[in-house]
Amino acid sequence: MADSTRIHPAFLFDLDGTLVDSVYQHVLAWKEALDAEGIRLSVWRIHRKIGMSGGLFTNQLLRETGLDISEERVDRLRKNHAASYRRYGSSIHPLPGARELLDWLTQANIPWAIATSGRMETAAVNLAALGVDPDRSPVVTRDQVKYAKPDPDLFLAAAERLGVPIENAIVVGDSIWDMLAAVRCKALGVGLLSGGYGPDELRDAGAIRVYDDPLDLLQHIDEVGGRR
Repeated sequence: MADSTRIHPAFLFDLDGTLVDSVYQHVLAWKEALDAEGIRLSVWRIHRKIGMSGGLFTNQLLRETGLDISEERVDRLRKNHAASYRRYGSSIHPLPGARELLDWLTQANIPWAIATSGRMETAAVNLAALGVDPDRSPVVTRDQVKYAKPDPDLFLAAAERLGVPIENAIVVGDSIWDMLAAVRCKALGVGLLSGGYGPDELRDAGAIRVYDDPLDLLQHIDEVGGRR
């Protein structure tokens, strides 16, 4: 007899640095866009902001540079970043085990979705590298929600697309912004080191487990409720 009390999980994945090795391409693309505007910001400072919403990125940029950045300039930065990022498309590949993890979940009838702070103009590059068709698999991008991470809107929308309670969801991400968003929507957060954040940072932000990359997560999937 099936155990009706068992909670059946769903997995909600971030994209950059979680399923696709693309964080540093984003950093370099932002550096190019900022340099074109004459805005000097160190590469390491840009990296610390990858994964948060564009609005928060801009707010922190204002604080760190003291510049008065107009809406027109913000829009130009975003478009230049997207154009630069697309030029890095050929160097963007799935992280180890990413495709295998998604295939395993599919075969195990465990629902999964992708929720990314990126807009479709950049997410499309990553999805193509990963082999995920957004018309066939649930993908939520920044274009589809009011607020991005660390607000929980993306993960809430992804859970709704799957038709599962957010409390049953496992949020998998590589940044503190993913973990903070998971905490705020009462999902469980699982951190990956493949985006450049350290294990203590991810745990402090709310991760219940931390793994190296998607392959390491797949090899320990039973630890987070992934059973056939």
